[in-house]
Amino acid sequence: MSIPVKLDAFEGPLDLLLHLIEKNKINIYDIPIVTITDQYMEYIHAMQEKDMEVMSEFLVIAAMLLNIKSRMLLPKTDEDGDGESEDPRTELVERLLEYKLYKYISYELKDKQFDAAKILYKPPTIPDDVKAYEEPVDLDKLLDGLTLLKLKDVFNQVIRRQVEKIDPIRSKFGEIEKEEVNLVDKIRSIDDYGRTHKSFSFKKLLSSSSSKTDIIVTFLGILELIRMGRISVCQNELFDDITIEYNEDQENLDENYDISFD
Repeated sequence: MSIPVKLDAFEGPLDLLLHLIEKNKINIYDIPIVTITDQYMEYIHAMQEKDMEVMSEFLVIAAMLLNIKSRMLLPKTDEDGDGESEDPRTELVERLLEYKLYKYISYELKDKQFDAAKILYKPPTIPDDVKAYEEPVDLDKLLDGLTLLKLKDVFNQVIRRQVEKIDPIRSKFGEIEKEEVNLVDKIRSIDDYGRTHKSFSFKKLLSSSSSKTDIIVTFLGILELIRMGRISVCQNELFDDITIEYNEDQENLDENYDISFD
């Protein structure tokens, strides 16, 4: 964990370097490394800091400056040579610029914090009757410039929106009503019909059905009555109409008659 240290007008080693650059009015992109290193070392020797963790930060930058100073003293070589062609101060300049950027951002944040401290928020205390007040509508101003042609255009737009809301497919769907057809009641109805007519056409029996469901239940009722032995069917030729014969001497199919579907 770093410990902030303030020495005179600067904090930390990079802040000390910026202080020396501004004090000597030096271009940060062209730092005279010999002069800055000598002044930096003078500050280091003048510091009476006993905390080695804090001093180590300054000593790291001091070692960097001495390294750059020694590399600057070496003779420069051509770009095609084997020596160094990059400026040794590049890394230091980039670090100083980055530190300077964050330093100025911290000043901006401090100013915003100072300005925010002067803001006082007060919740609204408007009475309900005042809040509910609505300014009366000036009809003359509202209808100013309104003509029958404009009114017709507004009406057509409203009608057009209503038409666009209608789904062209779903709007044509009808309601599907559940048709209640009871098989037991249908069996009793066919039995009563057979007891009265004795012999009748299957096609004629179905002609009285009102829906597909009714026809299916009628057909099931015929099958059940055949199983019970109450009627018999016959067909003379293929695809001819089916004739239904009611068997005589049958007991009444009353409410107590056992109609099972096992």
